[in-house]
Amino acid sequence: MGMMINRRTAIKAVGTAFASATLAGRAAAEAEWRTEETPTDGTLYDVAYAGGDAANDGSVYAVGQEGVIIERTEEGWEKVLDGGATGDGRDLLSADVTDDGERLWFAGSSGAIGEYDVATGSVDDHGEPEDNTNNFIDLAVTGESGEANVYAADGSGGISYSFDNGQSGKWNSVGVGQGNGFPGIDFYDVRSGHVVNTNASVFETDDGTTYNRIGVPNANNSLYGIDSDGSDDVWAVGGGGTVQRYNGAWRRTNLGNLTLRDIEIEDESGYTIGESGRVFEYAGGSWNENTTDTGQNLKGIVLGSPNVAVGASGIAIVNEIPADTPGDMSSLGL
Repeated sequence: MGMMINRRTAIKAVGTAFASATLAGRAAAEAEWRTEETPTDGTLYDVAYAGGDAANDGSVYAVGQEGVIIERTEEGWEKVLDGGATGDGRDLLSADVTDDGERLWFAGSSGAIGEYDVATGSVDDHGEPEDNTNNFIDLAVTGESGEANVYAADGSGGISYSFDNGQSGKWNSVGVGQGNGFPGIDFYDVRSGHVVNTNASVFETDDGTTYNRIGVPNANNSLYGIDSDGSDDVWAVGGGGTVQRYNGAWRRTNLGNLTLRDIEIEDESGYTIGESGRVFEYAGGSWNENTTDTGQNLKGIVLGSPNVAVGASGIAIVNEIPADTPGDMSSLGL
């Protein structure tokens, strides 16, 4: 299946331009990660852009503990939902966005799955598909709003999926990887993507229903985060500072004695984040650590303008280029 040019691809393209601009301006002004105040002190597990297009990322949304969803606005971070789709406070562990940016999907503890309309603020509950009350640790969504393909990876080695926008009775599931939990799932096309488990394995699918293991050989660390950009363009991160890259063959890089939780790479530029506020930037074929002003464990990252990472104790850190640097976005016509 050919590469799908969708909103996720477009957003990542903006992130790529942003990362490249950052490197161009590095000599004049080092891009810094700064902490922003949020209206929650619970853990924020994931972050995504929604409500925009390639030229305008829209707003950043983060999901987290006790079912909270917060939005980054011009006035700062604001709470837009408490308690999740059903109001019962189940933790939200992951988020993804439809290709048109109109719906923010989220999933989490005890089978929680929901759909948030970023324009109207309405919420639809799609939880406990096929009576599955496992913890959905990560989520991937492809397709347009109202017609989304939804993939929810759980902590017991199962993937629940719907090709009918998560309608009741329209879910199926598949067991993959002998019961090990799936902390990371990502799709690069409508039904093509990858998933990682805590047994250091990566599985691929090209139909959204069957999964085949493609690695990782001789791995001895759990994997937690994945970035799937093509059948032979995959990045995965995990324990022991492990970064695994697949481009036809696997290659490992070790970034130190820490656990990495998420990674976003586009066209040889991007970031991985992890415990104790650690952020590493990939550019020019090598990794270098960025400076942050937090020691909180980071859980999720999204590329855009700005780049945003979130984590424990309601932490949100952002990375953007000052307007007067050579890396200014205006020089890109964005």
